[in-house]
Amino acid sequence: MHDFAVLLERLLLTPSRNRKIELLCLYFGATDDPDRGLALAALNRELDLPGVKPALFRQLASEVCDEELFRLSYDFVGDLAETVSLIWPQGKEDTQGGRKMSLGEIVETLSKTSRSEAPQTLRGMLDIMTPDERYALIKLATGGLRIGVSSRLAKQALAEYGKVDVGEIEEIWHGLAPPYLELFAWLDGKAQKPVSLAAAPFRPVMLSHALEDRDHAEIGPDTHIAEWKWDGIRVQAVCEQGTARLYSRTGDDISGAFPDLVGAMDFEGAIDGELLVGTAGGGEDATASFADLQKRLNRKKVSQKLMDQYPAFIRSYDLLIADGEDLRNQPLAQRRKILEQFVLRLEPSRFDLSEIIEFSNLDELAKFRADPPHPVIEGLMLKRRDSHYVAGRPKGPWFKWKKDPYLIDAVLMYAQRGHGKRSGFYSDYTFGVWTDIEGKDGLVPVGKAYFGFTDEELKRIDRFVRENTVERFGPVRSVRAEPDYGLVLEVAFEGLSRSTRHKSGVAMRFPRISRLRWDKPPAEADRLPSLFALLN
Repeated sequence: MHDFAVLLERLLLTPSRNRKIELLCLYFGATDDPDRGLALAALNRELDLPGVKPALFRQLASEVCDEELFRLSYDFVGDLAETVSLIWPQGKEDTQGGRKMSLGEIVETLSKTSRSEAPQTLRGMLDIMTPDERYALIKLATGGLRIGVSSRLAKQALAEYGKVDVGEIEEIWHGLAPPYLELFAWLDGKAQKPVSLAAAPFRPVMLSHALEDRDHAEIGPDTHIAEWKWDGIRVQAVCEQGTARLYSRTGDDISGAFPDLVGAMDFEGAIDGELLVGTAGGGEDATASFADLQKRLNRKKVSQKLMDQYPAFIRSYDLLIADGEDLRNQPLAQRRKILEQFVLRLEPSRFDLSEIIEFSNLDELAKFRADPPHPVIEGLMLKRRDSHYVAGRPKGPWFKWKKDPYLIDAVLMYAQRGHGKRSGFYSDYTFGVWTDIEGKDGLVPVGKAYFGFTDEELKRIDRFVRENTVERFGPVRSVRAEPDYGLVLEVAFEGLSRSTRHKSGVAMRFPRISRLRWDKPPAEADRLPSLFALLN
């Protein structure tokens, strides 16, 4: 457990992606099975310890120290694991030494512990651990490992460790299970590559780069295909040997949230496309907004009513596998011809074909980009006709050319502490606009953002929040916001949609802080009627 705790601390304090990969490789090489596999599962959020919840650690901490002291400490520190690990009384392990529990022993113990047994079990573990080990235990038990390591980065580290291509790991990943003994045996050169037992496996997706000015000269109708970039989520629909699965772009199996779509997958192949809600093939007006799609996302179960109200379909971009044949090494133009015929065999209410945009030059494309025919379109995709389907983000074959973001001036209303290295700062901001033209009815929240500013700007905003707090709601602070006093934020966002869940009646797509307007009085920030006009 000590080595896992050291790894978490180093990953948390390391901003460099390459350095994180290096740290993971060192850990995989120095740690025995099953601990390294369980650590990998924890980093990938694939460990489930149902008997332990965050509220339990709050309860335990309030039993060993003054409840008000814990509340104040938690409010100041901002992270539950860090607060409990530091405030817990020094135990026997700290002063006298003794037997250390391995990561494997801890996971095995907690996986067999019921909710009624969990308080006593965890209290005993916390008593004999150092603060760093307590921190790691709480993060492990609650699944709150927000340390800047994504599933993709962990797989990249495995590839670096075993000196294999990351695509090889992604293609067998869904046939593996913690603690990944076969995987590490292969990466260590002690066994053959595991054979994927997963039916209908995921294939690593090909990604694009943002189009830059220097790339403009390369784009032409003879060399590139242009398509609309729809505002859904990129998915891969795989149906092989009677098994159908729907994957996100990162390889997560999201079939359970879309049983209506998966049930209509009756083919042999793998389709790359955009997941949308509405009516496939029903014209552009039949495509609903991303806000409607969100009602279907991240659900373990979905009701028939929801499926009827927001039916899911795929707008097909590419074809990776067709009737058992791997097409990824064929040029895009050839794959497109096969896809056009392949889609004709599919359920028309669940699959349609991405439209190819005819153009003669980049200036003509720029007009399409600035004024697309549908609000759910967020720009253009430009793909070389001769490009093979290559996993990852190769430079050159595919470009995305998104619309310029919308900008509004909003007023900071609430602030909440961040996580990880930001746990000591108020870095998550809720902002609002005035409800009417005159601003007499006050502010209404319209969005939340937590990036787009520098570290120096973060420190300055944090200081403003602390000096201008008017109310506290647990970890959230209400900030002074008046027509003549407050902080104006220039907010960039990709789009707006109507929302019955928000008091303002609108929801923003990908909001982020564009600029800090210290120079602008809050009275000059935008009004809600302006957002409704933009929405219309």
